[in-house]
Amino acid sequence: MIVDAHSHIFPQVQGSTGRGPTRGLGYGRIAVGDEEIQLLPPYNETTVFTPEMLISNMEWAGVDKAVLLQGPFYGECNSYVLDALDRYPDRLVGAAYFDPWGPDSRQEFETIIASSKFRVVKLECSEATGLCGLHPNARLDMREIVWLWDSLERRGLVLTLDLGAIGSRSYQTDAARTIAEVHPDLRIVIAHLGQPNPSAEADAERWSLWWDQINLGLLPNVWFDTAALPAYLPDEDFPYPTAERYLHLALERIGPSKILWGTDLPGLLRHLNYPQLVRLAELHTQSLSPNAQAMILGKNAMRVYGVD
Repeated sequence: MIVDAHSHIFPQVQGSTGRGPTRGLGYGRIAVGDEEIQLLPPYNETTVFTPEMLISNMEWAGVDKAVLLQGPFYGECNSYVLDALDRYPDRLVGAAYFDPWGPDSRQEFETIIASSKFRVVKLECSEATGLCGLHPNARLDMREIVWLWDSLERRGLVLTLDLGAIGSRSYQTDAARTIAEVHPDLRIVIAHLGQPNPSAEADAERWSLWWDQINLGLLPNVWFDTAALPAYLPDEDFPYPTAERYLHLALERIGPSKILWGTDLPGLLRHLNYPQLVRLAELHTQSLSPNAQAMILGKNAMRVYGVD
């Protein structure tokens, strides 16, 4: 069983960042404020990534299930994700988009969660593409949002956090630790393996911040996904040996039961196609025991996200 613990779908690019709004420009290009970037390969007239496109990629690569995450960058698409869950219940697990620092957030949360099939709430906190870019004073340890962690724990929902770049305002490791310790029954997944990269590794202070975040995986209710690691290595190509080294540094510290394979599809399609991403995961874990490899490639995600 192979489970992609970090993927996205969207009917159009209609999000917001600290640099300005995002919008699709066609053929895989998008605008982020005044900047234009090539987000996806230029194969489609409109810049979209539908559930059918994801499922077709999953069939091509031999991926059994995927977890759909959301964030401000692509834009809120709760209804779109719920519709995909209805149509592909055996293949997809869905996370809700929610902004706890927005107006009337508690009432909005109840509206989104009360009668939905979401099993996860994802907070993309990064400055570059997430909520800390939209809310410069946002903190996970603010008293005003303590109710959220209580509610997630009580409802048995998973909290997925993207804490952004090492050393940024969103890299709130201590706050995440407090949430995990005060709410031991709340399952927390931190995205992108804490975003290791050569620039941070070359800076002793920033690299110690990465280790501090990886150490959260020593808590019984915290896990990491591996999404987007090749994107942090612009000077490397397949098979991305530095990504493998970062993975094994984390494995040595927190063990294979705490790491979930994920891709960040469709953004990673600029770097590798989906079968190549699966092959990369297999290569990076081939030195492990079969059981440890199976944990990372799917078993951990099935347990954490409640996948049947």
